[in-house]
Amino acid sequence: MRDSLARTLSAPPRLLPALVRGAVTAPLKRLPPREDASLPGTRLVLPAARIDPERLASYARICGFPRDGAVPLPYPHVLGFPLALRIMTEHHFPLPVLGLVHTWIEVSDRRALTAGDRPALTVYAERLAPHRRGTEVIMVTEARIGDEPVWTSRGAYLARHGTHTPHSLYGAPASHPSHGAAPADDAPDAAALLAATARWRLPARLGRRYGAVSGDRNPIHLHPLAAKPFGYPRAVAHGMWTFARCVAEAETGRGTPPATRARAEFRAPVPLPGTVTYVSRSSPSGVAFELRDGAGARVHVTGRLWSASARRP
Repeated sequence: MRDSLARTLSAPPRLLPALVRGAVTAPLKRLPPREDASLPGTRLVLPAARIDPERLASYARICGFPRDGAVPLPYPHVLGFPLALRIMTEHHFPLPVLGLVHTWIEVSDRRALTAGDRPALTVYAERLAPHRRGTEVIMVTEARIGDEPVWTSRGAYLARHGTHTPHSLYGAPASHPSHGAAPADDAPDAAALLAATARWRLPARLGRRYGAVSGDRNPIHLHPLAAKPFGYPRAVAHGMWTFARCVAEAETGRGTPPATRARAEFRAPVPLPGTVTYVSRSSPSGVAFELRDGAGARVHVTGRLWSASARRP
């Protein structure tokens, strides 16, 4: 990574110019990246992010959260996305932003945000990591109220390419998204995740609807014709929509207390339109879940939620 450079913004970056810049620069990005590829050291800071009530309500509606004005655990990711996109479309960013695939995400909060809060956001690219299907970039978003850290996310975006890259490049890969294993007696047990608790029919327009709310208009989510150049015969759902929808189902469908930490790994794209099945298992510390295809055979997403009583120190 290049030397860190903090830049304070007066407003969130505009998404359309960033998307255009990403489209223009994508053909100039080399895949696989050079062995000495480095990330821009930019740390973008937005001192007082505004939580728009109408946008929050639209997000809650499309993701299945109660429309009571509360800020769902995954929502601050939407606030930080314009900053992340701005970094990922910089000239020195080594991966083409178009076609990047979300592979995992972990979010946690120290206290729930309210619609009236104006958190300070800091977003930066942490490191590159090898992946069996290409190269990932780890992006971090942090939110503070005053001097108090209140919310953090860390997640990876994959640029797909053929690779024989040894795992020693780009630094040691994380063994798990959380950079540490869950306790053995609390680890997800695939054999126990057998009870289907919800079944959702996903319309073809879901990617466009979530893209309008989140600002993430990656072509792979919008239309089959836009997705095909990136290797997808159909548009695919946003990973962050599937994540948020599973969190909402766990909290509202099962009556689980609001989570303070959640993690998901995106195993396979969810084609649009399509049907998916949500399965879960509760434990004293929270909920383990999977999102499978309509037949229940193929796993698209695996994840866990932790309640306040299971908060890590």
